[in-house]
Amino acid sequence: MTAVALLLGYSATVSCSTGSVGPAAPSPGLGSSGPPAPITSTPTPGTGETKPGIALTAVPRPDGSFDVTENLMLPTATDILPVQLPASGEHLPGMMARTTPRVTNLKLLADDQSVRLENTTLTAADYIPLTAAATRIQLTYRLSGSTVRALPLPSPSTRAAAAIRPLTAGTDSTLPTDLTVTGGLLNAVCPLMTETRCAVGDPPDLTIQPDIPAGKALVVLQLDLPR
Repeated sequence: MTAVALLLGYSATVSCSTGSVGPAAPSPGLGSSGPPAPITSTPTPGTGETKPGIALTAVPRPDGSFDVTENLMLPTATDILPVQLPASGEHLPGMMARTTPRVTNLKLLADDQSVRLENTTLTAADYIPLTAAATRIQLTYRLSGSTVRALPLPSPSTRAAAAIRPLTAGTDSTLPTDLTVTGGLLNAVCPLMTETRCAVGDPPDLTIQPDIPAGKALVVLQLDLPR
Protein backbone atom coordinates (compact mmCIF):
# COMPACT_ATOMS: atom_id res chain seq x y z
CA MET A 1 0.00 0.00 0.00
CA THR A 2 2.92 2.32 0.67
CA ALA A 3 4.17 1.79 -2.85
CA VAL A 4 0.72 2.50 -4.27
CA ALA A 5 0.44 5.73 -2.31
CA LEU A 6 3.84 6.93 -3.48
CA LEU A 7 2.95 6.09 -7.06
CA LEU A 8 -0.36 8.01 -6.82
CA GLY A 9 1.41 11.05 -5.27
CA TYR A 10 4.03 11.07 -8.01
CA SER A 11 1.35 10.82 -10.72
CA ALA A 12 -0.59 13.75 -9.20
CA THR A 13 2.59 15.87 -9.12
CA VAL A 14 3.37 15.16 -12.75
CA SER A 15 -0.22 15.83 -13.79
CA CYS A 16 -0.28 19.24 -12.02
CA SER A 17 3.11 20.38 -13.32
CA THR A 18 2.64 19.39 -16.96
CA GLY A 19 2.52 22.48 -19.16
CA SER A 20 3.21 24.98 -16.30
CA VAL A 21 5.68 27.77 -17.04
CA GLY A 22 6.13 29.24 -13.57
CA PRO A 23 4.79 29.22 -10.03
CA ALA A 24 1.05 29.51 -9.70
CA ALA A 25 -0.38 32.58 -7.94
CA PRO A 26 -1.52 31.89 -4.38
CA SER A 27 -5.23 31.25 -4.12
CA PRO A 28 -7.35 33.55 -1.95
CA GLY A 29 -8.12 32.41 1.56
CA LEU A 30 -11.35 30.70 2.47
CA GLY A 31 -14.27 33.06 2.43
CA SER A 32 -12.26 35.82 0.66
CA SER A 33 -14.36 37.90 -1.73
CA GLY A 34 -11.82 40.52 -2.79
CA PRO A 35 -8.44 42.14 -2.04
CA PRO A 36 -7.37 42.29 1.60
CA ALA A 37 -8.40 45.34 3.61
CA PRO A 38 -5.72 48.08 3.83
CA ILE A 39 -3.70 48.29 7.02
CA THR A 40 -4.51 51.41 8.98
CA SER A 41 -1.95 53.10 11.21
CA THR A 42 -2.64 54.77 14.53
CA PRO A 43 -2.27 58.60 14.34
CA THR A 44 0.79 60.00 16.08
CA PRO A 45 -0.19 61.43 19.48
CA GLY A 46 -0.43 65.21 19.47
CA THR A 47 0.89 67.50 22.20
CA GLY A 48 -1.96 69.09 24.10
CA GLU A 49 -4.58 66.89 22.46
CA THR A 50 -3.71 63.23 22.98
CA LYS A 51 -0.71 63.56 25.29
CA PRO A 52 0.06 66.07 28.08
CA GLY A 53 1.25 69.43 26.81
CA ILE A 54 0.09 72.67 25.21
CA ALA A 55 -0.63 73.30 21.53
CA LEU A 56 -1.17 76.94 20.52
CA THR A 57 -2.21 78.08 17.05
CA ALA A 58 -2.12 81.82 16.29
CA VAL A 59 -3.76 83.30 13.20
CA PRO A 60 -2.37 86.81 12.50
CA ARG A 61 -4.78 89.58 11.48
CA PRO A 62 -4.06 92.74 9.44
CA ASP A 63 -4.35 94.97 12.54
CA GLY A 64 -1.60 93.02 14.38
CA SER A 65 -3.92 91.04 16.62
CA PHE A 66 -4.15 87.23 16.65
CA ASP A 67 -7.02 84.77 16.77
CA VAL A 68 -5.70 82.06 19.08
CA THR A 69 -6.73 78.49 19.84
CA GLU A 70 -4.97 76.88 22.78
CA ASN A 71 -5.30 73.18 23.68
CA LEU A 72 -4.03 72.05 27.08
CA MET A 73 -3.84 68.45 28.28
CA LEU A 74 -2.77 67.85 31.89
CA PRO A 75 -1.41 64.64 33.44
CA THR A 76 -3.81 65.11 36.37
CA ALA A 77 -7.14 66.91 36.61
CA THR A 78 -7.43 70.46 37.95
CA ASP A 79 -10.41 72.59 38.97
CA ILE A 80 -8.65 75.96 38.76
CA LEU A 81 -6.74 77.35 35.81
CA PRO A 82 -3.99 79.97 36.22
CA VAL A 83 -3.66 82.25 33.18
CA GLN A 84 -1.06 84.84 32.24
CA LEU A 85 -0.54 87.23 29.33
CA PRO A 86 2.59 87.55 27.18
CA ALA A 87 5.24 89.88 28.59
CA SER A 88 5.44 93.51 27.48
CA GLY A 89 7.84 94.02 24.58
CA GLU A 90 9.93 96.76 26.18
CA HIS A 91 12.73 94.36 27.21
CA LEU A 92 12.27 91.72 24.52
CA PRO A 93 14.75 91.27 21.63
CA GLY A 94 13.40 92.46 18.31
CA MET A 95 10.74 94.63 19.96
CA MET A 96 12.21 96.97 22.61
CA ALA A 97 8.96 98.90 22.86
CA ARG A 98 6.29 98.82 25.55
CA THR A 99 3.20 96.81 24.69
CA THR A 100 -0.05 96.17 26.57
CA PRO A 101 -1.25 92.64 25.75
CA ARG A 102 -4.98 92.12 26.12
CA VAL A 103 -7.23 89.09 25.65
CA THR A 104 -10.86 89.51 24.56
CA ASN A 105 -13.70 87.19 23.59
CA LEU A 106 -12.29 84.40 25.76
CA LYS A 107 -14.13 81.07 25.58
CA LEU A 108 -13.27 77.90 27.48
CA LEU A 109 -14.07 74.19 27.18
CA ALA A 110 -13.14 71.75 29.96
CA ASP A 111 -13.37 68.08 28.98
CA ASP A 112 -15.57 69.18 26.05
CA GLN A 113 -17.99 71.04 28.33
CA SER A 114 -18.44 74.80 27.99
CA VAL A 115 -17.43 76.77 31.09
CA ARG A 116 -19.33 79.94 31.88
CA LEU A 117 -16.87 82.80 32.45
CA GLU A 118 -17.62 85.85 34.55
CA ASN A 119 -15.10 87.87 32.56
CA THR A 120 -14.13 87.22 28.93
CA THR A 121 -11.48 89.96 28.92
CA LEU A 122 -8.01 89.61 30.50
CA THR A 123 -5.54 92.44 31.08
CA ALA A 124 -3.43 90.75 33.78
CA ALA A 125 -2.67 87.34 35.29
CA ASP A 126 -5.66 85.65 36.89
CA TYR A 127 -7.19 82.34 38.02
CA ILE A 128 -10.21 80.81 36.30
CA PRO A 129 -12.27 78.36 38.37
CA LEU A 130 -13.69 75.35 36.54
CA THR A 131 -17.09 73.86 37.30
CA ALA A 132 -15.47 70.40 37.60
CA ALA A 133 -11.92 69.07 37.60
CA ALA A 134 -10.70 68.42 34.05
CA THR A 135 -7.59 67.26 32.21
CA ARG A 136 -8.39 68.58 28.71
CA ILE A 137 -8.95 72.31 28.31
CA GLN A 138 -9.41 74.43 25.19
CA LEU A 139 -9.23 78.22 25.10
CA THR A 140 -10.12 80.44 22.15
CA TYR A 141 -9.56 84.20 22.25
CA ARG A 142 -8.37 87.34 20.48
CA LEU A 143 -4.90 88.57 21.53
CA SER A 144 -4.25 92.25 20.84
CA GLY A 145 -1.82 94.92 22.04
CA SER A 146 1.17 92.55 21.81
CA THR A 147 2.50 93.73 18.44
CA VAL A 148 4.96 96.44 17.39
CA ARG A 149 4.65 97.48 13.77
CA ALA A 150 7.62 98.60 11.68
CA LEU A 151 7.84 102.26 10.72
CA PRO A 152 6.38 103.03 7.27
CA LEU A 153 9.35 103.28 4.90
CA PRO A 154 8.13 104.95 2.73
CA SER A 155 4.61 103.44 2.64
CA PRO A 156 2.62 101.54 5.28
CA SER A 157 4.45 98.31 6.04
CA THR A 158 3.09 94.90 7.03
CA ARG A 159 6.32 94.01 8.85
CA ALA A 160 5.84 93.61 12.60
CA ALA A 161 7.17 91.99 15.77
CA ALA A 162 4.91 90.34 18.32
CA ALA A 163 5.21 88.44 21.59
CA ILE A 164 3.05 85.37 22.16
CA ARG A 165 2.83 82.89 25.03
CA PRO A 166 0.16 80.36 26.01
CA LEU A 167 -2.25 81.75 28.59
CA THR A 168 -1.96 78.37 30.36
CA ALA A 169 1.86 78.26 30.46
CA GLY A 170 1.81 78.71 34.25
CA THR A 171 -0.26 75.57 34.82
CA ASP A 172 2.85 73.35 34.67
CA SER A 173 6.18 74.84 33.58
CA THR A 174 7.49 71.45 32.39
CA LEU A 175 4.73 70.72 29.86
CA PRO A 176 5.99 70.43 26.25
CA THR A 177 4.58 73.27 24.18
CA ASP A 178 4.07 73.57 20.42
CA LEU A 179 3.33 76.99 18.91
CA THR A 180 2.11 77.46 15.34
CA VAL A 181 1.71 80.72 13.41
CA THR A 182 -0.42 80.15 10.34
CA GLY A 183 1.30 82.60 7.99
CA GLY A 184 3.86 85.34 7.41
CA LEU A 185 6.45 84.07 9.90
CA LEU A 186 9.98 85.36 9.17
CA ASN A 187 11.84 84.53 12.39
CA ALA A 188 11.23 83.42 15.97
CA VAL A 189 13.24 84.07 19.13
CA CYS A 190 12.68 82.46 22.54
CA PRO A 191 14.40 84.86 24.98
CA LEU A 192 13.94 82.57 28.02
CA MET A 193 15.82 79.64 26.44
CA THR A 194 19.59 79.09 26.38
CA GLU A 195 19.56 78.87 22.57
CA THR A 196 17.34 81.85 21.86
CA ARG A 197 16.75 81.35 18.12
CA CYS A 198 13.88 78.88 17.98
CA ALA A 199 12.87 79.14 14.32
CA VAL A 200 13.06 75.95 12.27
CA GLY A 201 13.43 75.93 8.47
CA ASP A 202 13.17 78.86 6.07
CA PRO A 203 10.33 81.15 4.95
CA PRO A 204 7.70 80.54 3.71
CA ASP A 205 7.87 77.17 5.50
CA LEU A 206 9.34 78.50 8.72
CA THR A 207 8.04 76.94 11.94
CA ILE A 208 8.77 77.22 15.66
CA GLN A 209 10.80 74.61 17.51
CA PRO A 210 8.46 72.02 19.04
CA ASP A 211 8.32 70.79 22.64
CA ILE A 212 9.47 74.02 24.30
CA PRO A 213 8.95 73.75 28.09
CA ALA A 214 5.85 75.77 28.97
CA GLY A 215 7.77 77.90 31.47
CA LYS A 216 10.02 79.12 28.64
CA ALA A 217 7.43 79.29 25.86
CA LEU A 218 7.57 83.07 25.40
CA VAL A 219 8.23 83.68 21.69
CA VAL A 220 9.02 86.89 19.88
CA LEU A 221 7.82 86.66 16.27
CA GLN A 222 9.07 88.58 13.28
CA LEU A 223 6.37 88.41 10.63
CA ASP A 224 4.59 89.99 7.71
CA LEU A 225 0.99 90.69 8.64
CA PRO A 226 -1.73 89.89 6.10
CA ARG A 227 -3.03 92.85 4.12
